[in-house]
Amino acid sequence: MASYDKAIESYKKAITTAASVAASVMLVRSVMNELVPYEVRDVLFSGLGYLRSQISSQHTIIIEETEGWSHNHVYNAVRAYLATRINNNMQRLRVSSMDESSEKMVVTMEEGEELVDMHEGTEFKWCLISRSISADPNNGNGSGQREVRSYELSFHRKHKEKALKSYLPFIIATAKAIKDQERILQIYMNEYSDSWSPIDLHHPSTFDTLAMDQKLKQSIIDDLDRFIKRKDYYKRIGKAWKRGYLLYGPPGTGKSSLIAAMANHLKFDIYDLELTGVHSNSELRRLLVGMTSRSILVVEDIDCSIELKQREAGEERTKSNSTEEDKGEDKVTLSGLLNFVDGLWSTSGEERIIVFTTNYKERLDQALMRPGRMDMHIHMGYCTPEAFRILASNYHSIDYHVTYPEIEELIKEVMVTPAEVAEALMRNDDTDVALLGLLELLKSKIKDASETKAESKDANKQTEENKDGKAMENKNDSSTDECT
Repeated sequence: MASYDKAIESYKKAITTAASVAASVMLVRSVMNELVPYEVRDVLFSGLGYLRSQISSQHTIIIEETEGWSHNHVYNAVRAYLATRINNNMQRLRVSSMDESSEKMVVTMEEGEELVDMHEGTEFKWCLISRSISADPNNGNGSGQREVRSYELSFHRKHKEKALKSYLPFIIATAKAIKDQERILQIYMNEYSDSWSPIDLHHPSTFDTLAMDQKLKQSIIDDLDRFIKRKDYYKRIGKAWKRGYLLYGPPGTGKSSLIAAMANHLKFDIYDLELTGVHSNSELRRLLVGMTSRSILVVEDIDCSIELKQREAGEERTKSNSTEEDKGEDKVTLSGLLNFVDGLWSTSGEERIIVFTTNYKERLDQALMRPGRMDMHIHMGYCTPEAFRILASNYHSIDYHVTYPEIEELIKEVMVTPAEVAEALMRNDDTDVALLGLLELLKSKIKDASETKAESKDANKQTEENKDGKAMENKNDSSTDECT
């Protein structure tokens, strides 16, 4: 009983002491608020904070979700990065999806959970914090509350430089790579002359499914991979960071499929420029400047999409030719296009691919095709045995069939495009039937080619006979004149 009374007495003393300390603190705070100017108070509190930070061995970096009215891109990068570091020790997770049609779920940290990450042998601890603050009464929310989330990164103070100059840049770069891999590509079309309209690009073509010579395919892949790694190189040599490709060959040889494969390989958006919808060089510049970096500009059928004015013709023009009729002419010129491809306007964006396509390379102006404008010329030819095998694998998932030898021999003799071969393979789900149909197509082409050749031979023979007959008539007429 005596010990119980003693404990009660000790408890009362502790309560009294705590109350006295609290009252003293309140008194000191009140006196400071009344007597000490706020500038001095700020200095004192800052000094106390500095002292506390010097005593503690831990440093913390706060990364809030928003900065003012703008989203904090570092916060989004951290969120994407930490989603790849989720471990089994976490008891509470946050699951979300980008849209209702997406089957991919994003799993991230929940509030209050901690995650330990190792970078270059250093331990970094992450925690997701959420707090409520009073909403701005001027934005229509009245006196309500809004949630503010932030990531707190904690580490030993001796690793501060590594955290700021190595770890966080690594996270941002990793998040960018993740975004590039997962984002949906866009294809932009120009409309209303000087604006772009985007839609999602779901073209399935890849270099694995592309029916073309393997060596040529690999050379294109190597060229693209080398290009995207040479930012510092282009800057050092004083050139715009861009690369030009000319795709030429008959229709149906896979030029559009190659462009889609390039976009899927690089994760670049496509800007499909329809020159016939552009009315002047100034509109063309506005369109091209409106492109984003890391994109592919495509001008298909450049030889016939628009009648580009030659520079020589422009130079010959005098002021006297500036008539009303001339003002109404199309003013998109070859010089205007070249100025963006290789002139001052070529530096308006970075990491860009420019692709021109044509069925008739010989029709193009030589100024357009020189290196620096079209750096790599790629001939898209007729189907080869190697391309046929790729198509057969794509459409029927086979590596060999008894018809292969005959089909490949015929493909060597006849001009058939990959598009024609693909169409024949798609006509039937039964592999045997589809390949026999392809055989019939190739044989009919051989037959048509032979008949055409025979007709051409007969026509040439007839022409020669007509020439010989006319020559004989002229000779007879000449003999008659001599006799006379």
